[in-house]
Amino acid sequence: MLIGFVVLYLVLSIGIGLYAATKVHNARDYITAGQSLPMIVVIAMVFATWFGAETVLGIPATFLDENLGGTISDPFGASLALILFGLLFARPLYRMKLITLGDFYRQRYNRPVEIVMSLAIAASYLGWVSAQVMALGLVFNVLSDGVITTSQGILIGAAVVSLYTLFGGMWSVALTTFVQMTIIVAGLLWISVLVGDMPEVNGVAPVIEHAAAAGKFEFWPAMEWAAIITFVAGLLTMGFGSIPQQDVFQRANSSKNETIAVWGTVIGGTIYLLFAAVPLYLTYSATLVDPAMTSALLAEDAQLVLPTFVKTHLPLLAQIIFYGALLSVIMSTASGTLLAPSVTISENIIKEFLPHHRMSQQALLRVTRGVVVAFAVLVVWYSLWSLESETSIHQMVENAYKVTLATAFVPLFAGIYWKRANSYGAGLSIILGFAAWIAMEFISPEGSLPPQFAGFIASLVGMVAGSLLSADKPAHA
Repeated sequence: MLIGFVVLYLVLSIGIGLYAATKVHNARDYITAGQSLPMIVVIAMVFATWFGAETVLGIPATFLDENLGGTISDPFGASLALILFGLLFARPLYRMKLITLGDFYRQRYNRPVEIVMSLAIAASYLGWVSAQVMALGLVFNVLSDGVITTSQGILIGAAVVSLYTLFGGMWSVALTTFVQMTIIVAGLLWISVLVGDMPEVNGVAPVIEHAAAAGKFEFWPAMEWAAIITFVAGLLTMGFGSIPQQDVFQRANSSKNETIAVWGTVIGGTIYLLFAAVPLYLTYSATLVDPAMTSALLAEDAQLVLPTFVKTHLPLLAQIIFYGALLSVIMSTASGTLLAPSVTISENIIKEFLPHHRMSQQALLRVTRGVVVAFAVLVVWYSLWSLESETSIHQMVENAYKVTLATAFVPLFAGIYWKRANSYGAGLSIILGFAAWIAMEFISPEGSLPPQFAGFIASLVGMVAGSLLSADKPAHA
């Protein structure tokens, strides 16, 4: 019965996505939903897009294995990125009437910068989308008691998400996310009440006290240089590295006006940070209700603690709600992050290499849909490879934003807020940032200065030096 309801939910999601396709008449509709979305939908998209597999499965697993400080990159860095984007970037970017973030790099600098940055942004999504697809595989494996392998679940999940993203685009993301956010919030809050009523738990306070006594709320690093740098780098990898991202930009850019673009993103990021505490509470409660099961799963895969706990200790209706909510968070994130790199590749790379007279809005729409399919195939391959190499969901997400921190953030920030920034500075920033990051990955991947943070510093130096030393006149945004 549980699997039947899950299948019904998947069919419903596909149906909503296909209905959204009726609103898509050209590439602009597909990419930005016609810039017509109200505040509540933008908040829902921002929140639900980030509230994904990492939040429900990855963050709680890290919390159990380590402590609260281990989650510095997500949710703390992730929510910081959303809030900063809303406050510092949403308004100026919205006013530029862009289709993609890659368009900014072309208008502010030049075509080569646009191509390199678009490739970097698209590449960063491979790990992020793959983490969601791998989570879908884990869910199907748990739901079927192992009848469906994780690899088969990855294929099923990727097919479902690709189908409704392929046809509906941003409209599909908007409509399905709004429905999914309702399920997420209502479902997880109700399950929290059920778990709190269990005699082993007896409310929120005992769970907090038990976790505090176990040292799980230790957050700040030891007062040592290496520990502090690692902590700050973890915060900034997500906090800065995920700002130059097409999915975040796309949500703000789909807003009906610039005020909604700003505050929809800020509010969505704030809600994300607060609501990320709910899966932590549920997962830690499992250690009180069934210590033996939790210990066994921690030795095997901590990401399975929460879904296994729900399946073995909660009533059928709660299981249906939980797995519906879990599928909601994963699919809403996966659809948005599958669309973002596909749009970037088609708009900022492929489009410019084809004859302009052939690239009507309809032609661009066909190209974008083709790239969605190609990127989905690449995501499946990377997910299966990560499964074989035992890469965790948390690691996949953390790794996703290293390239954008090292190469894309400084040119974006400087392009908006520093009039002296120019194409020479942007080019040197990208080259030095990428070279320093890659070199450190080989020389000292586990060193006191994380490779991506070294790349970020080198990128900053390159922007300042290149812009000040070149004879090129600064281009104004």
